[in-house]
Amino acid sequence: MRFSLCFVHGGAQRQGKGTFNVARFGAKGDGTTLNTAAIQRAIDAAARTGGTVVFPKGTFLSGSLFVKSGVTLKVDKGVTILGSQDIAHYPVMKTRIAGIETHWPAALVNIYEQKNAAIVGGGTIDGDGKVFWDSYWTLRKAYEPRGLRWASDYDAQRPRLIQVYKSSQVKVGGGLLLRRSGFWTLHVCFSENVTVDGVIIRNNEGGLGPSTDGIDIDSSRQILVQNADIDVNDDALCLKSGRDSDGLRVNRPTEDVIIRDSIVRAAAAGLTFGSETSGGFRNIEAYNITVQGSVPVGILFKSAHTRGGFGDNLRLHDFKMTGIPVVMRITMNWNPSYSYAKIPAGISDIPPIWKVLATPVPKEQGMARFHDVRIWNIKATGATTAFEVDGFKEAPLERFRLENIDIEASKGGHIYDAVDWQFSDVRLKLGAPVALENATGVSGLPAGKVMIKPAGPKDDPSKKSFEEQDKG
Repeated sequence: MRFSLCFVHGGAQRQGKGTFNVARFGAKGDGTTLNTAAIQRAIDAAARTGGTVVFPKGTFLSGSLFVKSGVTLKVDKGVTILGSQDIAHYPVMKTRIAGIETHWPAALVNIYEQKNAAIVGGGTIDGDGKVFWDSYWTLRKAYEPRGLRWASDYDAQRPRLIQVYKSSQVKVGGGLLLRRSGFWTLHVCFSENVTVDGVIIRNNEGGLGPSTDGIDIDSSRQILVQNADIDVNDDALCLKSGRDSDGLRVNRPTEDVIIRDSIVRAAAAGLTFGSETSGGFRNIEAYNITVQGSVPVGILFKSAHTRGGFGDNLRLHDFKMTGIPVVMRITMNWNPSYSYAKIPAGISDIPPIWKVLATPVPKEQGMARFHDVRIWNIKATGATTAFEVDGFKEAPLERFRLENIDIEASKGGHIYDAVDWQFSDVRLKLGAPVALENATGVSGLPAGKVMIKPAGPKDDPSKKSFEEQDKG
């Protein structure tokens, strides 16, 4: 069943015609003067009547900026907003980070609890994030021997590049170059009617930043992402909806989303659902996506035994993949050292966020349920594995439809714990067949391309896991 979105694809409809040049408010584009207060004065002035904030050519060093309702922040070609490397220049505010509601440093540029706002232009927003990448690795190396890998991403507080939080009628794009984010690049959280149109993301410059996701759509609705060109060191186009007990408490899905006409050049995966799946996903369509270069997985669904949530009416089509090792991976036991929080004995002063992360989730609630997924017009060449699919025995992956699938791979891989998967118009050039285990009602795979495996302890899919691919 096809769905349609009721929001206006043009994004924010702004009022007012005033132009507010940041230079008039004292900003200097010399790359060294801290301009946070001056640029914010220009934004606040524009918000009084509605208008556009502009910059003369130059590099404007800044901490967190807050775009207000009725304001367009226009970053033209020849203009760079350069993020401060001092974490004190990013005020701590309530937000959600990696599926948990918490207090965290604001992004470099924020649309926070606003309406009818935009960040556009052909210029650059540069997080200059290596100092934050290095601080993360220092903390993580100290945490891992203590069994605290899961806590490092939350305790190493790093600024995102752009945050859209609890806002509506927002537009981001127009050719913006987004570079070197300290953490996620563009985070759309608890928001609706947001258009991201025409962003270039380049985070693998001056190093490989950990968790430098491209575009994260998080418990939001009526979202359009198009014409993105992404080179990052983690998930490129990613849908999220909360983690474990906290995500189940919030219980807010990501729904009514279109992602289209984009290219992924480097990332952990081309299109990702999760691993924060607790609120679920509904009515998502992604198409005309090219995945090439340094990307290990084309289409990725990832969750964990404590996440819960669901996927319903997901439509993925017209993907082209060249040299991508795994065409499609589904794992319900992703990266255990990160996914499962267990506080080691002997720690007396436990941070509140650790307690939230370690809150138990009953098994029945913890199993994510993906069903009614349609995938078609997939062309993949030079792959290592076609499918790596691992569901839950108690909650198998149900009613997947795969049509017009053309894959060239060294091996077929496997499909475990699946019910009612229908393949049609499938062309598989494989060096080894697809192994099926605890998979009932799977039909349409070409003769000679399937191997039925009896379930056994050694092949128990619930024991399978995939570790995070840290390329930093």
